[in-house]
Amino acid sequence: MTPTRCLQVDDLEVRFGGLTAVSSVTLEVRAGQAVGLVGPNGAGKTTTFNACSGLVRPSRGSIALFGTDVTDDSPAERARLGLGRTFQRMELYDRLTVRQNVAMGLEARLTGARRLGSLFATRAERARVAEATERSLEQSGISHLADRRAGVLPSGLRRLVELARALAGGYELLLLDEPSSGLDPGETAEFGSILSTVVADEGRGLLLVEHDMALVRSVCDYTYVLDFGKLIAQGPTAEVLASATVRAAYLGEEEVA
Repeated sequence: MTPTRCLQVDDLEVRFGGLTAVSSVTLEVRAGQAVGLVGPNGAGKTTTFNACSGLVRPSRGSIALFGTDVTDDSPAERARLGLGRTFQRMELYDRLTVRQNVAMGLEARLTGARRLGSLFATRAERARVAEATERSLEQSGISHLADRRAGVLPSGLRRLVELARALAGGYELLLLDEPSSGLDPGETAEFGSILSTVVADEGRGLLLVEHDMALVRSVCDYTYVLDFGKLIAQGPTAEVLASATVRAAYLGEEEVA
């Protein structure tokens, strides 16, 4: 049976005034698949992410989530359909505990799904949030930090809190923007192991924007390469990163050696 297509982007174009930031980008992510989106700074990776999550409106093309066209839908509607994302700049509530931050992953999704927009959760919803929170803390290896304030944690642990919050939301598709930023090699390897487990064991789809090619290699089985807003290569990750054109012109010889 063919895996469910979580994300389908067709002929995407995004313009800002007279500048074309992304042009003719087509990509897909299937359930149980980790896909990389790489390229130099300014290549259009985050703009593509923002179009997929509804933060910017495409000038042309279409975006579908789980078979539903969402090109003109809001970020909230896309989240309701099962899309979760993280940002290059971490967005945590520093005064709240790790557990409280992680719980917001599902709390926000449930609140957005209520037809009347009620802020008050039912008893069943509170129990579901508590269960999802503890499970995600354990998955991310940070259960021992649950009662610590997020603001006192170093960058590596804060990244894990952000990941745990996304996992707690139960999103079937995760868009992660530079999640290894601020991590040392050991933390990056641990982070990659968690992502691989989530994709393999839970069948979630993953689109990963990342500069750390070691993380892309270890997690992603398929990779797209952007430069100046256009796709210049795509295919199995090992083959793409071994390409002489990609290695020399866009990633640098040392990074992919």
